[in-house]
Amino acid sequence: MSPKELVSKWVEVFNNGDAMALAELYHDDAINHQVANEPVIGKAAIQKMFLSEFANAEMTCIVENLFEDGEWAILEWKDPLGLRGCGFFQVVDGKIRLQRGYWDKLSFLRMHNLPLPEQ
Repeated sequence: MSPKELVSKWVEVFNNGDAMALAELYHDDAINHQVANEPVIGKAAIQKMFLSEFANAEMTCIVENLFEDGEWAILEWKDPLGLRGCGFFQVVDGKIRLQRGYWDKLSFLRMHNLPLPEQ
């Protein structure tokens, strides 16, 4: 599966809220670094992260643009509430080795009525 095809599959599984199936798209030692948070390392930890996120908020990823360059797929996305972001996925041997995402965490927390971080 090409990086672009894999990220298209990732979006489909993400929108189904299936943390277990999502984790299967990652290498055992993958890194998911949403830059608003600390990096999450390893397939099991990534699955746990998605389980927590899906329990806290209903999320939908709408693809705006999806590009491929070598072993990288670049996803520009939005959600129905107006949040926008982008993600970079390094795909090696048909699985995600590294994912880095950029989005506004404060806007996300406010949109989903989640607690804001203490200062």
